[in-house]
Amino acid sequence: MKEEKDLFGNPIIKDVLLRDKFIEPPFSVLDAKQGSWQRRKKQWFQLGIKSEIGRDNKKVNSIRLQSDGKDITKNPYSSIFDPSLCEVLYKWFCKDGGEILDCFSGGSVRGIVANYLGYKYTGIDIRQEQIDSNIEQSKEILNIDNQPTWYVGDSDKVLNDLHKEFDFVFSCPPYGNLEVYSDLKGDISNMPYNLFMQSYKSIISKSCNLLKQGCYACFVVGEVRDKKGNYIGFVPDTIKAFQECGMAFYNEAILLNGLGSGALRVEGNMKTQKLVKVHQNILIFKKV
Repeated sequence: MKEEKDLFGNPIIKDVLLRDKFIEPPFSVLDAKQGSWQRRKKQWFQLGIKSEIGRDNKKVNSIRLQSDGKDITKNPYSSIFDPSLCEVLYKWFCKDGGEILDCFSGGSVRGIVANYLGYKYTGIDIRQEQIDSNIEQSKEILNIDNQPTWYVGDSDKVLNDLHKEFDFVFSCPPYGNLEVYSDLKGDISNMPYNLFMQSYKSIISKSCNLLKQGCYACFVVGEVRDKKGNYIGFVPDTIKAFQECGMAFYNEAILLNGLGSGALRVEGNMKTQKLVKVHQNILIFKKV
């Protein structure tokens, strides 16, 4: 087969080669709308992952606000983490068979994907019903001798009693009080933002203390608006929290989500000149 070349005579390296090696091209924009991404995502969910189980949506979103500051408690829903994103980030930033710490565990996705791929996952969530659901799903999908480890409790306290090192810290924390998961004491999703940040910084610091030297931490976050419709600065606050505990800000990427109902929200948002948010921020830090 004749080799394809560009205008300058250089061989053209097609995307398919990058996907063979890296699962997805390791660029700073990840497009979850792509066919290859969606096919992998479908395959993961066909295993039987049901991350939304374990959440009472009426409680989860009792004081939830949209990113434009509007109350949407009349139309509650809970977010589900993308298993394809787990697969990609584990491959890129964690050694084979490595130990993964998730201080805001939530649903079952990150744990099941990790152990299915041969990693060893430790997750913490404050809600007993969520952990019970995660364990039940995991036993249905994974071998009994290959189960993630989940702890129930306030991460700020549980982390004090973990005495092991990890190869990767990976989580998707509450975005302030955008999605409220419970009214439990210690659940930072139900705290005012100033108190939220105090606990958030403490949890980040304790997690990074358990990270091996030279290894990475990755948080998937998104910006949110306050009740007046202004962005609160959660993304830069997260970066600063990691830097304050000695982590280097090493990479960032944008995850492009499916447009979903975005088109339906355009007219309402643009009445006050607010762009419809269809991405998340992937922040990667290195322990140096």
